[in-house]
Amino acid sequence: MTVLDEAQGEPTDLPGEPADARGRVAELHGIREQAVAGPSEKATAAQHAKGKLTARERIGLLLDPGSFREVEQLRRHRATGFGLEARKPYTDGVVTGWGTVEGRTVFVYAHDFRIFGGALGEAHATKIHKIMDMALAAGAPLVSLNDGAGARIQEGVSALAGYGGIFQRNTRASGVIPQISVMLGPCAGGAAYSPALTDFVFMVRDTSQMFITGPDVVKAVTGEEITQNGLGGADVHAGTSGVAHFAYDDEETCLAEVRYLLSLLPSNNRENPPRARAADAPDRRGEALLDLVPADGNRPYDMTRVIEEIVDDGEYLEVHERWARNIICALARMDGRVVGIVANQPQVLAGVLDIEASEKAARFVQMCDAFNIPILTFLDVPGFLPGVDQEHGGIIRHGAKLLYAYCNATVPRISLILRKAYGGAYIVMDSQSIGADLTYAWPTNEIAVMGAEGAANVIFRRQIAEAEDPEAMRQKMVKEYKAELMHPYYAAERGLVDDVIDPAETREVLVGALAMLQSKHADLPSRKHGNPPQ
Repeated sequence: MTVLDEAQGEPTDLPGEPADARGRVAELHGIREQAVAGPSEKATAAQHAKGKLTARERIGLLLDPGSFREVEQLRRHRATGFGLEARKPYTDGVVTGWGTVEGRTVFVYAHDFRIFGGALGEAHATKIHKIMDMALAAGAPLVSLNDGAGARIQEGVSALAGYGGIFQRNTRASGVIPQISVMLGPCAGGAAYSPALTDFVFMVRDTSQMFITGPDVVKAVTGEEITQNGLGGADVHAGTSGVAHFAYDDEETCLAEVRYLLSLLPSNNRENPPRARAADAPDRRGEALLDLVPADGNRPYDMTRVIEEIVDDGEYLEVHERWARNIICALARMDGRVVGIVANQPQVLAGVLDIEASEKAARFVQMCDAFNIPILTFLDVPGFLPGVDQEHGGIIRHGAKLLYAYCNATVPRISLILRKAYGGAYIVMDSQSIGADLTYAWPTNEIAVMGAEGAANVIFRRQIAEAEDPEAMRQKMVKEYKAELMHPYYAAERGLVDDVIDPAETREVLVGALAMLQSKHADLPSRKHGNPPQ
């Protein structure tokens, strides 16, 4: 009988034929040990020398100890030519199976860079297709640990077709089960589109890169010289392109954060996120909030400190922390219930909405709605960012994405206006008029079509121009406009705000509102799907 000596890549005869069942079992254990060990100690050492873990080491960090059950461990490719017939390692370069994270089932596949550089061949792709189908059928999250060199060139178009099957399954599972891509090595060409189709992308600095065309092609076509990390490294995608939601310095931290994210998500779209026992009192007062937000609308402050004061134990997981920093998207808990938070960040660009902020928040709102996560929106927005670049870049089209996402969401939606809420940006940020279930405001709120200064300049233009002291007249008109149309109770008097609340009572009010709305049910019109702005 012949098996593969994976250290050498050559077939080797086993000593003798097993005579009974015990012999067969011993043979099985030997083959399994070979499959688990991988190609060679040298290959493992080379992986570690790059600062990278092996596929099984990564799975061990992701899943609960001892919970992993492997699927198709003994799978081998059937390709011939270019020396492939002499190299048929078990697993074919990808480890697939399921286990648990905090006791909940999670499916996983992990590229093994030690075997064919983690490149995708026909058998390799078929294993991934199978585990994706199993995850969807079982209604459990799917995590991909990516460390592969793209399509296996020796297998030609068969390898490319394998990617097509992955993309199709990514799309079919979208909004049904959470899909998380963890980039732990190179990901080039068409392979990069699978992570782009998933819900969250994690990257590790210095060891993971994503790009469609590599530095050599870029140089050949455009003459630009750039490194792999400069073109598609973790910091580039986390801070510039927005492709990566999270970036970390090492694999251990990255995988620990994947576990934390999974603890905040439901297993599928038919379940609610897991509720945790809350040690933080639901009626805890937040006296610090009275000092965190200046009444002067021109003074900046850090919205993250407001979020910390309101949510359970001050803990939250910010998504896309380094991209479009003028808006915050985060997952947290309120009295143990998972919530999604969308909040303007006055510390960056005064908290205005621009193209990138609109896209970031729209995708986050869609994700929350898909997975039954209530949405809290904290408003302090002076409007959309003006400028030629924004208009020519399609701020109308991109801003409409956020509007569409909110209007289409059926989960509980609660808005809180802390300070400024001006113009179209106020409407877009889940105002009552587009379907927010409840809208609260602090006594520092200013809800208006535009700021008082701009409004006075338009409405009282003639009076200001004809006055003996135009500046004094302008100040008088600004004060009059504020008193008439921008006082804290103007919107509440017209039913556009449900209540004006004491900031210190914010946590208690929001926890109570979320409890009331937990059984909310809303149906959208019957349709194949909407046609959101692109």
